[in-house]
Amino acid sequence: MGGKSANKAGYFDKLKGLLEEYKSIFIVEIDNVSSQQMHEIRHALRGKGVVLMGKNTMVRRALKTFVLDTPEYEKLLPHVKGNVGFVFTNKDLKEVRDLVLSNRVAAPARAGALAPVDVWVPAGNTGMEPGKTSFFQALQVPTKIARGTIEITTDLKLVSAGTKVGPSEATLLNMLNISPFTYGMGIAQVYDQGQTFPAEILDIGEEQLLGVLSTAITTIATISLALNFPTLPSVMHSVVNSYKNVLAVAIETEYSWPEIEELKDRIANPDAYASAAPVAAAAATGGDAAKPAEEAKEESEEEDEGFGGLFD
Repeated sequence: MGGKSANKAGYFDKLKGLLEEYKSIFIVEIDNVSSQQMHEIRHALRGKGVVLMGKNTMVRRALKTFVLDTPEYEKLLPHVKGNVGFVFTNKDLKEVRDLVLSNRVAAPARAGALAPVDVWVPAGNTGMEPGKTSFFQALQVPTKIARGTIEITTDLKLVSAGTKVGPSEATLLNMLNISPFTYGMGIAQVYDQGQTFPAEILDIGEEQLLGVLSTAITTIATISLALNFPTLPSVMHSVVNSYKNVLAVAIETEYSWPEIEELKDRIANPDAYASAAPVAAAAATGGDAAKPAEEAKEESEEEDEGFGGLFD
């Protein structure tokens, strides 16, 4: 009993120390992960993260103890279920995520195993003797005999994702040397500074976030203006709209101030400003506008000189 208590206390201390040292945690799924894979993952994460395994009952008991001092650890409790472990890190989450997921190995299909993906048998020559044709026929695999061997004529989906692999399907895949599955760590949830979220969130880029934020601000401003309820996104629009109303009232009345004098003068004397516009445009383009006219005049004079004798 003393040994078990010491091991339990040691595990509690180690888990608490890691929780205090690292701000981010990957809750990882370790179904079908071999001990060799675990060793390689630990090696790949050296200097970037720490892997910790433990019984779920012990982990939950420890977290409930820590929650008294750090309430945010309670968000980890719902995800401590199934065959899971922890990867603690302070490094870039996307980089560590890629390291965790990169170590995968191909595995043959086993009878009774749940297929994580669709399994297809490709068309082509199998190299098997014709005596095994009945085995393919039992699984409804389209075949023909070509050059004394069995040839699969079309691609066939043998097992659908989420269904169990049957004994016959597993035998056929092994006969064809097809290892359709890959196994490695999966990420069930990410904990970062008191918040938990799915790993897919890490793939959201800055541009996408800014786009969503801009849309949200526009929506809030629109609703606020429609309800005549001021909010931070709508205040600037309200100020601009109010100033437009003030300008409209000032134009229709004798009320005035220095900044609006030019606008009133433009409305009262549009011809003066209209005549000034072409001059301003010509000044902006320099003397280039005058050149084509001069060149056209010179060409016209040359043409008149060339044909002048015909009409004397």
